[in-house]
Amino acid sequence: MEKIRVLIVDDEPDFVTSLEAMLIARGFQVAATSDRSRAQTLSHREKPDLVVVGTIMPRGEAFQLHHWFKRNPTLADTPLIVVDAPEEKQVLKGWWRDEAMQLESEGYFRKPVEPSVLISRIEKVLDRITRKIKVLVVDDHAVVREGLRALIGLQRDMQVVGEAIEGREAVQKTQQLLPDIVLMDIVMPGLSGLEATKQICRECKYSRVLMLTQYDDEENALASKQAGAMGFIPKRSASSELLSAIRSASRG
Repeated sequence: MEKIRVLIVDDEPDFVTSLEAMLIARGFQVAATSDRSRAQTLSHREKPDLVVVGTIMPRGEAFQLHHWFKRNPTLADTPLIVVDAPEEKQVLKGWWRDEAMQLESEGYFRKPVEPSVLISRIEKVLDRITRKIKVLVVDDHAVVREGLRALIGLQRDMQVVGEAIEGREAVQKTQQLLPDIVLMDIVMPGLSGLEATKQICRECKYSRVLMLTQYDDEENALASKQAGAMGFIPKRSASSELLSAIRSASRG
């Protein structure tokens, strides 16, 4: 099984050594650096599952790294845990007030902080993000199903657990496979996607339906919402928009 990868970016050796040892003892793969540019290179190469953004000099470098992650299309979803400088070092390498207001992270701590406290938070975040979102793909066109399977298969936090080619089969497989998300085409032979969605929303409370269709119009969007679908995604947008919708729907 592939190890979970954690990147530590911090310039205090004692802090890095302690945190790194505890993470390795728990089976994580760890890389560490005290340089923003090196952190960016490692992130592109290693694709970490989580990054600890600690204290690096000069002041502002940690925020620039945080900003870089959030603007990077391939790494924007990487969870960050921020460890700010202690009061006596704020002028050298702490976060400015306006930087802190832009913070997007899974946790904020200020040194001194016990590595065990960070480990607890890291494990909670990783437990949530490493659980794969189970997806059922419903479409009567094989090419569409294959494309969606390939797209979803590239995501570390998702997996396709099954396929269906019409509404009745979609309902049956939802009951059998218990997917988190059902990607449902509207127009199919037999039971339509709208009718199947109504039945799934009524009988399978654990599964959420996203309507995926080439008919991008207000009438179908309204009908999908009335049927109980959590989203309406045009097939021409079946890439980043679809992946974001799957993640959002899985969080409820």
